[in-house]
Amino acid sequence: MKTKTGIALLMAFMIITMVSKAQDKSGVSYQEPHRPQVHYSPEQHWVNDPNGMVYFNHTYHLFFQYYPGDIVWGPMHWGHAESKDLVHWKQLPVALYPDSLGYIFSGSAVVDSNNTSGFGKNGKVPLVAIFTHHDPKGEKAGTDVFQNQSIAYSLDNGLTWTKYADNPVLKNPGIKDFRDPKVMWYAKQKKWVMTLATKDHITFYSAPDLKAWKKESEFGLRAGAHGGVWECPDLFPLKLNGKTYWILVVNINPGGPNGGSATQYFVGDFNGHQFMPMDTQTRWLDYGPDEYAGITWSNTGSRKIFLGWMSNWEYANQVPTEKWRNAMTIPRDLHLKQSKQGIVIASKPVPELANINANTWVSKNVLVNKTLDLNGKVDKLQSQYILKLNTTTLKGYTIKLSNNKKEEVLIGYDDVKGKYFIDRTKSGRIDFKKGFSGRFEAPRLSSSKSADLTIVVDKASVELFADGGLTTMTAIYFPNEDYSGLAINVNGALKLNTLTITGLKSIWK
Repeated sequence: MKTKTGIALLMAFMIITMVSKAQDKSGVSYQEPHRPQVHYSPEQHWVNDPNGMVYFNHTYHLFFQYYPGDIVWGPMHWGHAESKDLVHWKQLPVALYPDSLGYIFSGSAVVDSNNTSGFGKNGKVPLVAIFTHHDPKGEKAGTDVFQNQSIAYSLDNGLTWTKYADNPVLKNPGIKDFRDPKVMWYAKQKKWVMTLATKDHITFYSAPDLKAWKKESEFGLRAGAHGGVWECPDLFPLKLNGKTYWILVVNINPGGPNGGSATQYFVGDFNGHQFMPMDTQTRWLDYGPDEYAGITWSNTGSRKIFLGWMSNWEYANQVPTEKWRNAMTIPRDLHLKQSKQGIVIASKPVPELANINANTWVSKNVLVNKTLDLNGKVDKLQSQYILKLNTTTLKGYTIKLSNNKKEEVLIGYDDVKGKYFIDRTKSGRIDFKKGFSGRFEAPRLSSSKSADLTIVVDKASVELFADGGLTTMTAIYFPNEDYSGLAINVNGALKLNTLTITGLKSIWK
């Protein structure tokens, strides 16, 4: 920023950053109760939506909604972290600060390889961020034009950013919720396409240069879930059996399948002007209560890597943490599969997660007769591990994570309902928000008799991937001590072809 206010804010942040890094070196940072050890969270303060995710020069950039002044939501900045492997992250200085046009809300970033924007200089390829300027004064005054789309560029690999002098580049036509631009290059027509959340549907825009945007079409007024405002959309292609399908991701708040915020998606086609769905049924990318605002990295070729915010707007401001609040999910690879719901997205943890694997225990042809106690396999893993199991004949089962205070989280499959579930009614701290406690369910989308399950456990969260990732659930919880116990319970007997437990090292050590 070139203003005196901007310079003052920058100096203040530099001081905060130096203090944060001093804490990290002393071993204080990242050791607090409930702090994720295998998920990204900033050193201190509030975080929500992942933003501007872009891969450039062998580096994954993660920007995120960030308030460096408190552990509750406040004036939004773009925080910044980078990684070489999607697992180990280095936090960098704040990328974008609020200014006279407003707070810096969610958006995306692209590699402008052809310099269509003209921001490139001396052969340097510009990174261009496209974001929503949210004017709090306009919102307070009751106008409907307080959200507009702006851009900024970087010529030093995303470390520093210059805001475009003629911002905003897309002015609000009179829509109260007009935000979260996700931009992609549509090579067939040599133009940029913006997917924008507009109240309870999506509006597509295009531009040759990331500056002069024109409206193309709308989608969603009579499709999908409409329990709340549509936010943080994403549009990208995926292939199945050699055929290309277009995926439109739309986050919604509230209106999720288990209450509060969640991520839905549509499968269809896109011709550069409009999105045409195969059908209008509602599909959920994650059925759990704690994945939201999920989008994909740009500039990764045919590989689509997804990341979400690991919380829920129902209680995100109240969860019982002190120096930091909220985190991101594990990055996930997305693929298309055929299921009894038609063509759906399957999600799996990125294979790079193996970079932090510790000891692995494997057992084959395991017969679970009522109860299988696995305490001795996980009591030294500090609630950081991956459990995998598969069976030829699926029956109901419950995996219990527990501690010495008789707190527990239950994860499993209900064969009567045909649903997977996560139950945190006795998980520890549940008093900070009414409705946090509960049992959450997700349908089984596979019609096969055989089944597999992968769960990623990390201090205060679990992510469930069932049947090759056809069903995915994410849930956070806050036990008063680590879950050192693990058991599998069945009503009768269940034969497991393989059972694997892999410890995970902390990404902060």
